[in-house]
Amino acid sequence: MARNNFQYEKRQRELDKKRKADDKAKRKLEPKNDVDADGNAIVQDADSASDNDTDSNTDSDAVAPAAVPASPA
Repeated sequence: MARNNFQYEKRQRELDKKRKADDKAKRKLEPKNDVDADGNAIVQDADSASDNDTDSNTDSDAVAPAAVPASPA
C-alpha cells in the first residue's frame, strides 16, 4: 500500500506561502492605480501631478490679493 509523502506536501505549502508573501510585497511597492467604471486602470504620473501643482502656484502668485479696507480705529 502506498504512503503519503508528507515532506513533499509540506514543502509545497511552504513554497506557496513564500510565493504569496513575495507577491504581496511586490504589490505594496507598486504605485496604486485607480480603476474606472469600465474596469480600466487609471495611472496617475507623479510628473503630471507636480506640473499641475506648479501651474496653480504660479497663477496664484501672479494674482495680487484684493485690498482690504482698514477699519477706523
